[in-house]
Amino acid sequence: MESELGRAQIVDDFLLNGRRGIKGDELRSMYIDTVQFTENNGKVSVNCQREDISLNNFVRPKRLSHRMTDEELFWRASLVPEKEGFPFKRLPKVAFMFLTRGPLPMLPLWEKFFHDQDPEKYSIYVHALPGYELSVSSSSVFFRRQIPSQHVEWGSISLVDAEKRLLANALMDFSNERFVLLSESCIPIYNFQTVYKYLVGSMHSFVESYDDPSLRGRGRYSRWMEPHIHLSEWRKGSQWFEIHRTLAIKIISDTKYYTLFRRYCRPSCYPDEHYLPTFFEKFYGSLSANRTVTYVDWTLLSPHPATFTASNITEGFIESLRKNGTRCSYNTGTTSVCFLFARKFDPSALNPLLNITSKVMGF
Repeated sequence: MESELGRAQIVDDFLLNGRRGIKGDELRSMYIDTVQFTENNGKVSVNCQREDISLNNFVRPKRLSHRMTDEELFWRASLVPEKEGFPFKRLPKVAFMFLTRGPLPMLPLWEKFFHDQDPEKYSIYVHALPGYELSVSSSSVFFRRQIPSQHVEWGSISLVDAEKRLLANALMDFSNERFVLLSESCIPIYNFQTVYKYLVGSMHSFVESYDDPSLRGRGRYSRWMEPHIHLSEWRKGSQWFEIHRTLAIKIISDTKYYTLFRRYCRPSCYPDEHYLPTFFEKFYGSLSANRTVTYVDWTLLSPHPATFTASNITEGFIESLRKNGTRCSYNTGTTSVCFLFARKFDPSALNPLLNITSKVMGF
């Protein structure tokens, strides 16, 4: 009853102040809940719906849409509970984060990958260019999984911004434990169960970081970054990372080193190839396996990796990506499974891939 009376008083005050000529924006600023009032063509409406502030909505946001700025979002996502344990049943999730310009041509393949899997073990986030709306049916696992986005210019710091935006939105779900960055041309080369077990069971994150003495490595370093980043600490690596929740929080919380890259890693510096590798080299190298789990073919010695088309897709080709005869570190030992995903795949490769998934990839 008291809450209803309080709401009525707010409405009365609102209408009274409106008659006094106070504008809608000024009125909204007088109250804590800025979404309680909406204005359209000079007419103000009162939104009487109560906001869901239950624990479940706090730890698992129902909607990805919000009006937070990046600064507000990163602050919100950086909150870390001090109390041990969780007051809810928590099953570790893998957050699949898609960074795309627009459509997801491999979406049917990903739908097949996620089909009949436990939704408590994964979540999906899509960052597309502003204005693009992913068109999928309401039954799709991608339905309403787009996050608020901003313009991205490839090769600029805005690409890092988009990566941090994906991480921050995914961190809002407290069950997300592992975070993997993917593009529209990425495909899974193992089934969901294998990917989930591999990532959740890993003691390390997967961020590639190495010293490249060439012009495409050290040649991109700016001495204006000293004394905070020395040339000896400058690293390069694949943009396509996979990280643990603890490190995801460290990344979206960083302002100091991000600012150095925003100011001095331009032009032709490609911050997405250097920011995380350098950041990890300085602080968290021991927590990374120092490799990527996404296969990319750079044998063409081109600024861009090879693109696989329909003519490339055979059972033998996919098997060669899954197990190419090499071994890599995993926890305290080694494994023949080094890559879980691969890119770049042309849209023409979709149908041939769908024809061999059950036989070769196991889904």
